[in-house]
Amino acid sequence: MFDSRFEWPAWMQRLRLPSICHICEAWPSTALCDSCVQQFGQPIVRCPTCALPLLGSRCFPCHYEAPPLDKCLAAVTYGHPWSDCIAKFKFHGDVGFGRQLAALMRNAPWVEPALEMADSVIAMPLSASRLRERGFNQAYELAKHLAPQKADGRSLLRLEHASHQVGATRAERQEQARNTFWVDPVRIPTLQGKRIVLLDDVMTSGATLFEAARTLRKAGAAHITGLVLARAQLSQS
Repeated sequence: MFDSRFEWPAWMQRLRLPSICHICEAWPSTALCDSCVQQFGQPIVRCPTCALPLLGSRCFPCHYEAPPLDKCLAAVTYGHPWSDCIAKFKFHGDVGFGRQLAALMRNAPWVEPALEMADSVIAMPLSASRLRERGFNQAYELAKHLAPQKADGRSLLRLEHASHQVGATRAERQEQARNTFWVDPVRIPTLQGKRIVLLDDVMTSGATLFEAARTLRKAGAAHITGLVLARAQLSQS
């Protein structure tokens, strides 16, 4: 069995050589083999405006308070094995893995039409310090693979992260996200009356994505579709 602790040198990772599947470690394989995508990546019925798994026609939170999104799409549910895949992409510097994760997103229901109809695909921004720390914006990497001619990493900007959201409650996340974003004034005319896809890697409570959507709406965006790789659920406590 392949030792997952081993890391190939960066120059070797950039070569188009046979690789292992990041989930089952099959070799030779693509980074996400067809068997694992079939097993773990099957689409499920989701709320059309917040992408939570759905039993009825709409989830209770959206019924009582509609999100600031016209539509919300998610490829998979956050958890095994996708949480490990996202961590490898996001925190271990495996930028090339974004191509396979973007392909997974593109194959999710309704994603392709949303991308085709969008005027721009805006990546959720990182603060300047977080971008320096990580070296890349994972949302923008996904956007470039999904819609290279429409990917936008400049219009939506973000204040410095006050704290990490890992472990925060829904209420804490909402407070942390408040007034976090703004739109570059030079870019406002390019957003007015436009259809936007707002893209992120993970959506937990929705607080950050919703705050970004409100900011884009104030800048004049006419239609906003949220698109995330993975949708998690956060307790109300």
